[in-house]
Formats: sequence, structure tokens, C-alpha cells
Amino acid sequence: MTGYGGRRSQAERDAITVEIGYALVSAAFAAALVLGAVAGPALLFSLPDIVETVLPHAGVVLAAVLFAVRTVAVLVRFRRAGQPSQPGRTNPDS
Repeated sequence: MTGYGGRRSQAERDAITVEIGYALVSAAFAAALVLGAVAGPALLFSLPDIVETVLPHAGVVLAAVLFAVRTVAVLVRFRRAGQPSQPGRTNPDS
């Protein structure tokens, strides 16, 4: 329901769906990059045993945290943005 007690329009529901999809895909991409950057050297190079153990674990933890933070940040930004009441107009009173 919207702030005025009415139902959401199909366009509003579609916008929310697209934003959720964008949040998840962008978060997964960023998490994959971090995982590769942190854990990658342990897989490519011969490093001391402790480093080869710690880097993949640290990469997984950082990737999970980044995924959650990115998803929440995108969705909160979308909620605060406020959509114009009429397509193509930036000011609802125009």
C-alpha cells in the first residue's frame, strides 16, 4: 500500500521489481570481484600455508558483507528517491 492507503499501480510494482533485481545483480557482481581480488592470490601463487588458508576465508566473509551492504544501500536509496507522480516530470506540481 502507498502512503495514502491506496494500492500500488502496476508501474510502481514493476519499478520495485526492477530495483530489487538491480540491487541483487550489482551486489553479486561486486561480491564476486572482491572474492576474486582477495582469494585469487592464494589460488594463483605459492604462498605460506597460513596465508593460503586465511585469504579464501577472508574473501568469503568480505564478499558476504559487501553483498548485504550493497543490496541494502541500493534499496534504501530507491525508497528515499521518491518517484515523480507523472512520467517525464521531475516536479509533481508542474
